[in-house]
Amino acid sequence: IISLQISGVPVRGEAGIGYVLESGFDLPPLMLTPEECEALMLGLRFARDRADPGFQRVIDDTRAKIEAILPANLRDIFNSAPLFAPTYRAQMPGGVDEGLLRRALRESRKIRIEYRDAKDEATERVIWPVLMGYFETTRGLIGWCELRQGFRHFRTDRILALDVLEERMPRRRLVLMKEWEAARDAEISACRDGRADDF
Repeated sequence: IISLQISGVPVRGEAGIGYVLESGFDLPPLMLTPEECEALMLGLRFARDRADPGFQRVIDDTRAKIEAILPANLRDIFNSAPLFAPTYRAQMPGGVDEGLLRRALRESRKIRIEYRDAKDEATERVIWPVLMGYFETTRGLIGWCELRQGFRHFRTDRILALDVLEERMPRRRLVLMKEWEAARDAEISACRDGRADDF
């Protein structure tokens, strides 16, 4: 009990009387199952194959930390997981440091980008970043575009310049994510009903 208290577990009481674990504190699951080990490895492999070099290092560090806590039998299952999600084409290089994009997402900060679209036209925009997507050969950013007053999708390899602004987004990212999902669902529904020319 003393060891638990020293390690920060909120245990109250005394020997001979009894001990109580303070409410709101749950002990984490003691260990992963073999299936959870395989799922984790699949996710790590999938993300690593589609990530920029900076994020690949983060994924490698995460894998090493997971390996370090697993007992030998589960470590073998984790490392030899028979599941993978290969990419068969070379990835396009990223246009900017995507670590800055991930930081802006975490901190809910606006970003200013210079962007070159598929027609090779360059624009400068202020974006409220909502999500990053990792596809087979490209990575993308979904955000609310102040210039277009709507959600837009941007390929990261077409972002020519990026500044993370001090200004925070006026709405929480989770709220924006739900709004984007609703807009996407409405667009898909319009396509299915024949009310849109293309999607």
